[in-house]
Amino acid sequence: MDRFEHIQGCLFGTAVGDAIGLPREGLHPRRAKRLFGEAPLHHALVGRRGLCSDDTEHTVMVAQSLIGSAGEAESFLGEFSRRLRWWFLRLPGGVGFGTLRACVKLWLGVSPERSGVNSAGNGPAMRSALLGLFAHSREHMEALVKVSTRITHSDPHAEEGAAVVAGLAHMIGAADGKALTANDITREVFASVNDHELYERLQQAVELVECGCETSAYMHEAGLDCGVSGFVNHTVPAAVYCWFKHQGDFRSAVEAAVMLGGDTDTVAAITGALAGAQVGKQGIPTEWINGISEWPCTMRWMDASAQRLTEACESGQVESPPELSPIKLFLRNIVFIAIVLIHGLRRLLPPY
Repeated sequence: MDRFEHIQGCLFGTAVGDAIGLPREGLHPRRAKRLFGEAPLHHALVGRRGLCSDDTEHTVMVAQSLIGSAGEAESFLGEFSRRLRWWFLRLPGGVGFGTLRACVKLWLGVSPERSGVNSAGNGPAMRSALLGLFAHSREHMEALVKVSTRITHSDPHAEEGAAVVAGLAHMIGAADGKALTANDITREVFASVNDHELYERLQQAVELVECGCETSAYMHEAGLDCGVSGFVNHTVPAAVYCWFKHQGDFRSAVEAAVMLGGDTDTVAAITGALAGAQVGKQGIPTEWINGISEWPCTMRWMDASAQRLTEACESGQVESPPELSPIKLFLRNIVFIAIVLIHGLRRLLPPY
């Protein structure tokens, strides 16, 4: 696989995981199964069609910001902060409280270096896989993760979680589609984690995969019987477990992430980003890709963005990122909010 295939797979994998997981977001695993059934999964937000949430939107903004800055950290910060401000004004659905407060601070004139709030949410982690694929070195990756995180989250937990996702993506890109071993990721990624709880949960996830632990048993061992919370120390290890257990099998990895319950769109988006980067677009189920009804950020637009991002990465030159109409994005968000509200009402109905 070449760099374009890794980046393309990461973008598509994020969008697909996000869309497959979104209908079950916030539900207890048992309730989600009764409403939407067991695997094999399909899109279920509007009939058999799917839409994407802020997980994909942030990944798209990261892609545009990397293209417009050629990956130079300070320029990236400026690009991303500008896009984040205008994204907030377009009434995005499902924005996390930490990110919401950070966006308000940006509009009040607080600098991007100081706009992050004390939150250990998973916003930075959900958008960090592309940073790992784009970075030319570990030092470059760490610089990008730092600015990407601190614009919305100042809690060290959030930065470490984002660094783990970016580090795994960086290794996946370097491995060129080959499966990674437990020793690989423990030595190269987990060893730099300073937070004891996060490190223990990551190690637990890998060890449970190594001993053949099934997803239901992992949920119990990790204390996730009620689903995965929005705390980054829960989200990232859960995504690592699902990806690592099903390396090379995108469908199984994302289905495992969704069946965990709780913050399903984000866990599945991170899992999809890692799995997609490893298998490429060709390894993602075609019906899942074709079932996404995003406009104006279509799958064709994402394809063009992946190509432009690859060119910026390989040339080291600033490129003009593919843009999307703000008016179209605003209209899309209004429709999205209405669909989510109707879907939410449906989730109140039987079966219980």
